[in-house]
Amino acid sequence: MLINHQRGEISFKVVYYGVGGGGKTTNVEFIHDHINPQLRGELVSVKTEGDRTLFFDFLYIELTTINGLKPKFNFYTVPGQPMYTASRRLVLRGVDGVVFVADSQEDRLKENIESLTELGGYLKEKGSSLSEFPFVLQCNKQDLSSATAPDELSKRLGLNGQPRFGAIATEGKSVFDTMKAIITQVTQRKM
Repeated sequence: MLINHQRGEISFKVVYYGVGGGGKTTNVEFIHDHINPQLRGELVSVKTEGDRTLFFDFLYIELTTINGLKPKFNFYTVPGQPMYTASRRLVLRGVDGVVFVADSQEDRLKENIESLTELGGYLKEKGSSLSEFPFVLQCNKQDLSSATAPDELSKRLGLNGQPRFGAIATEGKSVFDTMKAIITQVTQRKM
């Protein structure tokens, strides 16, 4: 969280985290494309030749005033591929909340667990945990026949009571519900 008293702004950083190809960038792109252009900034994306996010996607949106300050939410995604561990750690610096975008396909469970474990390790280094930190689970790709239901996937990931949403990010299903849930958690914790 960054407070700029001169401008009357408070900025929050939310990171969409998860496995490569799970739908993190799809979420941020959908939000960008479907939110009032007067409330958002430009979408900045750095991609490799394979059209995967290399470092992050960044989008900020502005909401109504909180305690006299105008909140800005900066949304980032991390590269999910295993070779980008250092990049993920860098993007997580100063994070105020995390949306974990799980690929709901049964054969991605192991990768989801590894990614969530890595995230938990990073939070532990910062003196926090998934149960204490603003965190939302989005179970993406619920339209696929091999998708695990959100309650079951949450249980298999070892999560306890964190908000979860079944989503189809390509269609926008639960994209805004997920975003609203993380914004609520972040503002309740920080304000």
